[in-house]
Amino acid sequence: MIDLGTGNLSNEETRAIFNSLPVDITFVDNKDTVRYFNQTKRRIFPRTKAVIGKKVQKCHPQKSLHVVNQILKDFREGDQEKAEFWININEKAIYIRYFAIHSENGNYLGCLEVTQDITDIQKIKGEKRLLQ
Repeated sequence: MIDLGTGNLSNEETRAIFNSLPVDITFVDNKDTVRYFNQTKRRIFPRTKAVIGKKVQKCHPQKSLHVVNQILKDFREGDQEKAEFWININEKAIYIRYFAIHSENGNYLGCLEVTQDITDIQKIKGEKRLLQ
């Protein structure tokens, strides 16, 4: 069991939860090394296990490398806690967020990338109640 502070989950439950999220997540540690990604059914930016252990800079196009490095520098130095972008790809609205991850005592642990297709979310109007 993994003690999460607010409950305990088995490895199998933890893996299933992360892979069931409606977002793609990738964790990069405090040395800029890719350590984890979830495997959702409809991943926006496909990943293979070959990226595990690689520097995150090797996983981005050269033209955006300066932005990646600036975000990581700002996170490491505490100048920023999140960075957000949105782009359109193949008629889909893609929302990309990066979050600085810190330990309970404030040490920088790394960066979490969260990517989501928000095309259908942008179409929401009014309300829909449970069981409607």
